[in-house]
Amino acid sequence: MIDQCGWPAASTRDTGTTLLADSMDQSMTELAGEAWRLIVDDARDGATQMALEEVAAETALEDGLRTVRVYAWEPSTLSLGYRQDAETVDWEVCDREGIDVTRRQTGGGGIYHDRYGDISYTIVAPADKVPGNLMDCYDLFCEPVLEGLQRMGVDADFAAVEQDSIYQPSCYLRDINPAHDVVAPANAGEAAQKISGNAQYRQRDVVIQHGSISYDLEPEAHLGVFETDTDGETFTDRVTSIREQAGIDREEAVETLATALGEWCDAEDGTWRAAELEAAADLAERKFGADAWIRDREVLEASEQ
Repeated sequence: MIDQCGWPAASTRDTGTTLLADSMDQSMTELAGEAWRLIVDDARDGATQMALEEVAAETALEDGLRTVRVYAWEPSTLSLGYRQDAETVDWEVCDREGIDVTRRQTGGGGIYHDRYGDISYTIVAPADKVPGNLMDCYDLFCEPVLEGLQRMGVDADFAAVEQDSIYQPSCYLRDINPAHDVVAPANAGEAAQKISGNAQYRQRDVVIQHGSISYDLEPEAHLGVFETDTDGETFTDRVTSIREQAGIDREEAVETLATALGEWCDAEDGTWRAAELEAAADLAERKFGADAWIRDREVLEASEQ
């Protein structure tokens, strides 16, 4: 597992040689030569969204079908990082406001995924087809994300400089790391604001990357799910959004990101199979939607449900 939370090409990173770019081109050629599907997914609850990623990994291994997708969370959901202390959550607020809580397989801070304000994506690819180096893999997998943002009119790129943490339990308020955090405007240095967080983990022989992109800001809701007195102005000073940077509507933003993802791997439009949805429902019930996992990272066996 890669404990990161941040969501064009490798040439934008400070590598000092063309070797990385050549390696990335080769990896992209190999990826595009495989069978991929693009799913512009329905809005679903957080537990199901996380379960679908693991199901997609099984499909990639068993059937050779890789997945890229764009999705939303309904109801709005707080996803905790893998090692995050459940005591950082304001459970009373989440219960009162009808906000779901789940726990990701990836590390980092918690993310409030607003039904309207968040756009999320997933990439599921075989590990032997992508760079083994973490930075190289982020470069490759974030290519379509950065390309999508550019097409929307957002001047976004990996952070050029580190920024100190404001509130560690929140992904968007943690320290900004050039390895995996995407900011805008790209050339603003320490004044650049975070717009996307991205994280990876490996399950068997598959790499899964998922990311959150801020379409619109809901600072009070984002901060309200945590036990913190951080104010909304602090949040909006650190975080920006597609709407703030480009002024386009959400539907256009989703379509643009989906197109960039699909073109990146030459994917065909696709959907979930009935068996995948059934498997995801089972996994959501005994893992991602269960208190044992959300609070203590324990997975229930079928006999314990």
